[in-house]
Amino acid sequence: MENLKLGNKLKYFRMEQKLTQAELGELVGVTRKTINTVENNVFVPSTLLAFKLAKALNSDVETVFYLYK
Repeated sequence: MENLKLGNKLKYFRMEQKLTQAELGELVGVTRKTINTVENNVFVPSTLLAFKLAKALNSDVETVFYLYK
């Protein structure tokens, strides 16, 4: 399991819920910029934030986030 990266479908699920980055950030207690950097794989969220994001998007963490090479 070397060199694996964390990918996400955050933007897809956020748009499906008709939320802006700012609205999602407000739901989980972070800034719009944090949501943007997570969506663009610039920032890897903490485990707690990943679970909060998945819950806010009515999904589970394994659906929103995934590992890839």
